[in-house]
Amino acid sequence: MTSSTGIRLIEPTDAAPIAAHRVRDAEAFRPWEPAQPADYFTPQGQAERIEGLLAGYRAGTVWPGVVLADGQVIGQVTVGVILPQPHLRRGSVGYWTATVAQNQGHAGNAVALVLRVMREELGLHRAEASTNLENLPSQRVLRRNGFTPYGVAHSAIFLDGNWRDGLLWERILGD
Repeated sequence: MTSSTGIRLIEPTDAAPIAAHRVRDAEAFRPWEPAQPADYFTPQGQAERIEGLLAGYRAGTVWPGVVLADGQVIGQVTVGVILPQPHLRRGSVGYWTATVAQNQGHAGNAVALVLRVMREELGLHRAEASTNLENLPSQRVLRRNGFTPYGVAHSAIFLDGNWRDGLLWERILGD
């Protein structure tokens, strides 16, 4: 039986389940994400991070969401770097799902849902994303959601002890 995927705005009460996923999955995510301080993996550290995300939401610069499977938090989906000006109207999509929920379609479904938020709620015209060149599962999620690659950002992010190239993705959302 496949569980249903949903997304919603992140809440302070999401700190504990997110911290639990991040602790369990720290090694699995190490190649794809920047190093984090130890408190990032604690409920208190996540609560502080969520507080900052919600401040950004109130300022209109980020839409921070959680990914849900049958109502349980299994990851995050975020629209960051929101540029709402009429001549720009774009945002950058980022996402992760806990290893226990991977390969079940949740990441792809969450991205599809957040693209609707971007278009219908945020009034954005363009979605952008980037992936590590080796992160083929994430690239499949983007392709399935209509993104196309448009370039490589050389030596763009420091991951796992080295500067890594990023593959840049785009999708036009329409007016």
